Amino acid sequence: MNEEVRQDWDPKSAAVQRDQRAAYDAMRERCPVAYSDLLGWSLFRHADVLRALNDPETFSSAVSAHPAVPNGMDPPEHTRYRRIVETYFQPDRMAAFEPRCRQIAADLVGSVLGRGEVEFIEAFAHRYAVSVQCAFLGWPDELREPMLDWTHRNDRARFAEDRAVTAKVAREFEGHVVELLQARRAAATQASDDVTSALMHERIGDRALRDDEIVSILRNWTVGEIGTISAAVGILADFIAQHGELQQRLRVRPSLLPDAIDEILRIHAPLAVNRRVTTRPVEIGGRLIGAGERISLNWVGANLDGRVFDDPQAFRLDRDPAANLLYGAGIHFCPGAPLARLELRVALEELLARSAQIEPIAQRPPTRAPYPAIGLATLALRIR
Repeated sequence: MNEEVRQDWDPKSAAVQRDQRAAYDAMRERCPVAYSDLLGWSLFRHADVLRALNDPETFSSAVSAHPAVPNGMDPPEHTRYRRIVETYFQPDRMAAFEPRCRQIAADLVGSVLGRGEVEFIEAFAHRYAVSVQCAFLGWPDELREPMLDWTHRNDRARFAEDRAVTAKVAREFEGHVVELLQARRAAATQASDDVTSALMHERIGDRALRDDEIVSILRNWTVGEIGTISAAVGILADFIAQHGELQQRLRVRPSLLPDAIDEILRIHAPLAVNRRVTTRPVEIGGRLIGAGERISLNWVGANLDGRVFDDPQAFRLDRDPAANLLYGAGIHFCPGAPLARLELRVALEELLARSAQIEPIAQRPPTRAPYPAIGLATLALRIR
């Protein structure tokens, strides 16, 4: 940046932390292209976010000095790795994994039924997200708690801007993954036939994937996704608990669940932002941004933009799904969206099918998760 830019807002301020969704919604109207020391330039309007998503030549995803495969890459490198990643989320793989996912959901619903008051985020949402991810990757159950711990510590370090702790968490994760890879190599033909083992046989051009590339892929599928899926499950449970009529309608017509889930998560985002960096000077919303500047794409503001969504705060099942940026857009549209949609649908199907009523507990209102997480930190429900 050629000259110092004064902060337009503070993402860590008390007002933003009190209600991120309301704060980002307001920022879109007050200052849609806003600068902060923490995030650089934040884009809050749907059109501006979509512009960045569809112009990877100007808005690069290579935002980190560390490898991020493939979400931290640009074409043509991104294209080669993306082809590999997409194969793990094809319909046949999702169909094969659904019974295991459903069993995990059913077991967890059984554990919270009839307990009276339950702290849903801890008792269900976190455990479901990490259990499904371990099952999908073929990882042992003893890694569930460490994975949750990595996710929480990574969020706290990002909020505190503590790079040393962030790096420490990344090294710990890498160490566990390398151990898993070494164990599979030692087992040779006796190694388990799972996603992690399959990645070891993938090739880029004339060579196999390196361990650091496999670690990066698996980090994207775990530390990031666990937080997002657990946030989404909590948001969905809270919404249907507060909307009894909708809850009953979904019990009677579970075929409505996929559209209902996407619409609820449009209104209440499970992920606040993604990052980009400019490769050349650009003007957005009347503001001049230089090359090499950090860009923050704010999903919350974009998906509540009244210029795109009529009555954006209202829940409606007749909206154009193409406008919903829940899973992004363009070349970086989330490759794991099929798995995420499977997890969320199955979780709600089992919750609704195995219970007669899910209701909030007025005496224990939910608390919000602090940035960089979003959603709920606690959620007291009665499930019976």
